[in-house]
Amino acid sequence: MASEKQAALQEATRVLQYILKDELTEDDKNRIVKDSIENFNEHVNPGWLTYRKSVSTDEAFVEWEDSQETFKDTHGKEFIDCLGGFGIYTAGHRNPEIVAAVQAQLNRYALHSQELVDPLRGYLAKLVSMCTPGDLKYAFFCNGGAEANEMALKLARLASGNHYFISTVNGFHGKSLGAVSATGKGTYRKPYLPIIQGVQHVEFGNAQAAEAAIKNLIAVGETVAAMIVEPIQGEAGIVLPPQDYLKQLREICDRYGVLLIFDEIQTGMGRTGTLWACEAYDVVPDILVFGKAFGGGVMPITGIIARPHLWVDELKDNPWILGSPTFGGNPLACAAAIAAIKFMIENDIPSQIAQKGEYFMDKLQGLQARHPILVDVRGKGLLIGLEYPTPEIGWAVSKGLFKRGVMTGGTLNNAKVNRIEPPGIISYETIDVIIARLDETLTEVAREF
Repeated sequence: MASEKQAALQEATRVLQYILKDELTEDDKNRIVKDSIENFNEHVNPGWLTYRKSVSTDEAFVEWEDSQETFKDTHGKEFIDCLGGFGIYTAGHRNPEIVAAVQAQLNRYALHSQELVDPLRGYLAKLVSMCTPGDLKYAFFCNGGAEANEMALKLARLASGNHYFISTVNGFHGKSLGAVSATGKGTYRKPYLPIIQGVQHVEFGNAQAAEAAIKNLIAVGETVAAMIVEPIQGEAGIVLPPQDYLKQLREICDRYGVLLIFDEIQTGMGRTGTLWACEAYDVVPDILVFGKAFGGGVMPITGIIARPHLWVDELKDNPWILGSPTFGGNPLACAAAIAAIKFMIENDIPSQIAQKGEYFMDKLQGLQARHPILVDVRGKGLLIGLEYPTPEIGWAVSKGLFKRGVMTGGTLNNAKVNRIEPPGIISYETIDVIIARLDETLTEVAREF
């Protein structure tokens, strides 16, 4: 055992040298690539590299550094980021203002004692209340998106005293047990069946289907706590709702005493051209869930904010009953989120995204007119989906773009729709480069198929 610990010490020392070095040698670079493949196969998941989202089937690319619109591998090959970590990098990679805030907090203290009052969590909660619509007031911070949706579902049951949830087919809310129960894709649900009962799925975009489900449950003696929905379905393939869908859901939920939860983990923080997607549809939910870009692309932080009447006496009497994540709302993450909110509002990033999204969509529709294999172009802001006739063609386009130094991605488990989700600070010049490389790729893939 002593020898194993000594070996671990030597390995940790070696890896830290890579992290602390200003420049890697060629031997370092080659060793890191070799180690990465071995470590993923032997200690992470043997299937991960086979499935990996980077469409580099010919050689391994190991992500090592990034800056604003791009990232580089260990050998310095640069990629334009057109995927954005599925929505993380709205403020750009390593945004200097956000990094500076986190570094300043790190130099003061990193995590909180859990007993004294941590001021940044309070400041951040107030800011979220100030920049979200309607009377949303009380916030709760977590670490990951699934955890935030778990908190939203728990709060809805706790505050309403009711049980059932309505969700949507193909909706995605995470992979923890409660979140995957609300998720509407069999791929994620089947391995864990039977899962948490009391979730009924209805067609996205069909408000009448939601009302029928609620009415039928009540008619047979059940109670409905909440409906959870993405304002725009992301993982399903960038599916936009009818313009009046969310308003209809609000009216239906009010009519039957059902809480309305908007999962804005991906659509929030400016991604669709307004700070929150629900603002464009003029609807206020009872609970709004946020994440991904909320930490400014620097720190992981997610959470929920709810209307004041949901903070019932049971929550006030026992503040820990909803949850107590050790690292939820930690000082470093809160510093990042505070800086991200400031950057978004001060630079009016949502409006920039709306304008860049229109420019991008216009260029993409021009490509669609010239390339029949590009079946559809749809989206809002810089959340854009490109649909192809088959997953194989979509995968080939992703691979062709990757070869040309542009990272995009098929929506998870289905490459029929490629997701275009670049940093919100992307320049028009970079958009033009992406369009030119996509044009070349579409011509190449059309010949191949």
